[in-house]
Amino acid sequence: MKPEKTIHTSRTIMFAELAKVMNHGIESDNYYDTLKQNVISKATQSGITKTSRYLKSLYDLDASQPQFMAFKHFWSIAHERDKPLLALIYAIGNDYQLKNSIPVINNTEIGKKVTVESIESNIENLYPQKYSANTKRSMAQNIASSWKQAGFITGKVKNIRTQPEINYLVLTFAIFMAYLNGLRGDFILTSDWVKALTLDERTIRSLAIEAAKRDLLQYQYAGNVTSITFKNLLNKLDINGFEN
Repeated sequence: MKPEKTIHTSRTIMFAELAKVMNHGIESDNYYDTLKQNVISKATQSGITKTSRYLKSLYDLDASQPQFMAFKHFWSIAHERDKPLLALIYAIGNDYQLKNSIPVINNTEIGKKVTVESIESNIENLYPQKYSANTKRSMAQNIASSWKQAGFITGKVKNIRTQPEINYLVLTFAIFMAYLNGLRGDFILTSDWVKALTLDERTIRSLAIEAAKRDLLQYQYAGNVTSITFKNLLNKLDINGFEN
């Protein structure tokens, strides 16, 4: 089980920086060297070091790790508009404060305001008196920005709850992240990675069927029992040890 960590006390999911690293490093498959080359365009060595540390914390950037192997594959085949969603999904697994904010987004009606105060209250309810008022406010603002980068919030000031278009590819990546983290069956569909997409069960299952038709996963649902496997994708990506 991964230790609890968050970068949202001082950063967001940093999609713009991630995109530069991924687009520059995907050919060489060496993302650490890409960071050293300062493709993130920081003015000082300190800025390069800090941003690199945060990006590694959120996205691993380790080409030998199964989750990141999956991430770079989906990044390479996804439409540009879907990549912020892939980033959010991946970050959910590495940042507990971002993960903990999922219910705030899920419970806010489309068209209503996602208040910074509601995110602050969620943090305080889960971790009473752990953070100062200033830290909570900064964290809540950064969390809201992360959801905004992925398309779940719009507006520079009002922070209106919106719903980005979620296609079968994005859902497959969320399901695959849950699968690679040891979940199976219905536990996949109720995982944090899938919950982050804020879809109802009918839509989730419909998109899973669509993904299965494209051989991205193997999906069966009968007698209230769900079976999801990734035999072909695991073979394609040469990821071992996850077949069951």
